[in-house]
This record gives sequence, C-alpha cells and structure tokens, in this order.
Amino acid sequence: MWKMKVVGLGVVVLSVSVELLVLIRRLWTKKVLNEVIFFPSELACVEHIFNPDSPQPCLCPLSHGVETSFSRLLRYILSASSSLDLCVFAFSNMDLSRAVLALHQRKVTIRVLTDKDYTAITGSQIGVLCKAGIRVRNDYGSVYMHHKFAIVDGLQLITGSLNWTLTAVQCNMENILVTEEPDLVKPFIKEFQRLWECNDPLHSYPSVLGEPPLTPQQGRSPIRCAKTQSDD
Repeated sequence: MWKMKVVGLGVVVLSVSVELLVLIRRLWTKKVLNEVIFFPSELACVEHIFNPDSPQPCLCPLSHGVETSFSRLLRYILSASSSLDLCVFAFSNMDLSRAVLALHQRKVTIRVLTDKDYTAITGSQIGVLCKAGIRVRNDYGSVYMHHKFAIVDGLQLITGSLNWTLTAVQCNMENILVTEEPDLVKPFIKEFQRLWECNDPLHSYPSVLGEPPLTPQQGRSPIRCAKTQSDD
C-alpha cells in the first residue's frame, strides 16, 4: 500500500515540476522582435529623438510629440550600441544621415555600402558620411546594388522597400520589416560581408569619391536602364 502512495506522490511531484518548468520558460523567454512599418510617414518633428534631454522645446511649426513611422525607424537605428552595417541604394535623407553621424560620434562601428552611380547625385549624404570618417564602399558590380537594409549590433535587421530618401519617407508607399529572428538576420549579415569584401578597394575597385571611373572591362557596363524618380 505504501508503495502505491509513494508512486502516486511521485507522479504528482513530476506533474508539478513540469508545470513549473513551463511557467519558468514562459517568464524567461524573451519575445523576439518583429515589427512591420508602413510609409509614407506622417510629417512631424523628430528633434526630441535626437535631443531627448534638451530643456528647450523645439519651436518648429511641425507637430510635436507624435510617434510616426519615421520616428520609429529613427529609434531603431539610434538604438545601435556597438555596430551598424548599412546597405542602401540611395541615401539622401538628412535626418537619417544625422542619425548615422550621431552613432559615429558615440563610437559605434559603422560600415556603409551603396551603389556607385548614386553616390554623387545631388543631395546624396554619402559624401557627408565619408567626410566624417565613416567607412563607405561603393558597389561597382555589373548591376545596380539595389538592397535597402541595415543590421544593428549584428542582432537586428531593418529591411524593406524603403530607400533612405525624403521622397521615400514622406511620399511613397513603402515598407520596412524590423526583426531579430536569427534565421532572417544571419543571411543578411552574410550578404553584407560578401559585398563588403567584394568591394574592398585594395583588391577590386575604388570606393571613395573623386577617383577615376572604371572602364567597362573593369566594372559596370555602360549599357544601363535610365534612372528615374521612381528609383526613390
């Protein structure tokens, strides 16, 4: 009889233990970040994101204290604490440039890959980043480097249709996905590293402004589709 009681007690203890383990796992398991953000973004002031502790209120005529698609994107970018790898086709948005420069001032390691044909267009922020000392490489492949993604601290992926331009943010129907799913982040890390190494100026092509253009045999073919405003 006592053996049956012991067995019964053991079953109860085992059942309670399993329930406790499940509960502990739920409490300790961090929810993986997944967020989809759509554009165009509502037009609003973002000064508070860059200077959250400023005692002086911003006096610009835009709406204040409004959370928008663009402000969420800025917050994700500015959350970088160790590194930011940016691979973007067109980069002319001054607030996004300001965010990258702010990270650079905070000693965050930054690498930027962009398409060489869009480096020197009017309004491009690539020259500003180069001047600040940020490492930039231009893609000189035979086709457009049309990626639009960023990797924050090697853990968080920001990707989608959005070019880093004012037109894309304020006027176009665009999207970005922000995720920390390892199975999604890792392939983008691999792709960025592949492109970064392929465009190493010591082994392949020039990567800074002002260097002589490549010949068709060295780099991109001159037979290209015409660029239009839709590229923004």
